Amino acid sequence: MTPTALATLGQIVARVLEMYGLDARAMFKQHGIDPALLSDPNARIPSRTWGSLVRDAASQIPDPAFGLRAARCWHPSNLGALGYAWLTSSTLRTGLGRVARYWRLLGEASSTRLEESSAGFKITLSGQARDPVSSAVRADFVMSLLVDMCRMNAGSSLRPVAVRLRRVRPKDNAVYRRHFGCVVHFAADEDSFTLSRRDVDRPLPTSNRQLAATLDRILFEQLAHLDKNDVVARCQAHLRDQLSSGEVSEDGMAQQLHMSRRTLQRKLAEADLTYQKLVDDTRRDLAMRHLEDPRHSITDVTFLLGFSQQSAFTRAFKRWTGMSPSEFRAQRSVSA
Repeated sequence: MTPTALATLGQIVARVLEMYGLDARAMFKQHGIDPALLSDPNARIPSRTWGSLVRDAASQIPDPAFGLRAARCWHPSNLGALGYAWLTSSTLRTGLGRVARYWRLLGEASSTRLEESSAGFKITLSGQARDPVSSAVRADFVMSLLVDMCRMNAGSSLRPVAVRLRRVRPKDNAVYRRHFGCVVHFAADEDSFTLSRRDVDRPLPTSNRQLAATLDRILFEQLAHLDKNDVVARCQAHLRDQLSSGEVSEDGMAQQLHMSRRTLQRKLAEADLTYQKLVDDTRRDLAMRHLEDPRHSITDVTFLLGFSQQSAFTRAFKRWTGMSPSEFRAQRSVSA
């Protein structure tokens, strides 16, 4: 299937183009994009079309760092439900986890990866375009956007520990240091930025756990609907529906997806997953979301996740996080 991206992201692109005096509407039409689609929250545009538009813009804009302007041109609504879910996140770690989980809603041609590094908490963008020009612009666009999203929630003084970009070092590279507020490494092996653990785990004043839970349900449904051929998304949707009944099994999952058990195992292996890891990952994510919602008691969460006893849930949660459900909830309550 042809990778696509959320059409409302085009509103950010349009504002950037107009900052440089270009006729954004005419450029969109020239590349086969109906400007009316930019206001449709359900519309999607082929990623290759965006790539063509970006290359055209780069040929007309003398500033090689114009992608950084995305940080001044975005609004949460441009990111759909994910933009509003971002605002409700309790910490940047939670918010960035949400962004990585639902990234495909924004664009299918790339992905984000989160990992702990020696310097802190690293966010890496992968799957960029092969063309070096559009790849560099997209990386600038995404990295500046993500950092500004973090600043919107945590405060404008937030500074990454480091930024690494695959693009060739531009002549005027000082603009990158000023923009990110830290050392920027060019010609790197990845596009990433790293936040300190202190910043990434600091409680955010914009946190709203009940609203976050509601938005997560919407996002999960949108992701499952995006590509019904996505076996992982379909499995996760089935698990969400069936976990509370306690009647989940690999055979039942295969039957629900109309495939043999062996085919299911092969397709999960292609995504570096096993059935048990998929169940564990889904339970862990749901457990954290449910525990952040004060309307659910720990007993409620136990049965919502399909555990027959609270002690079994507690053991699993300690294995996932290193703390008990009650300790996790108490920590979040103190943070809030």
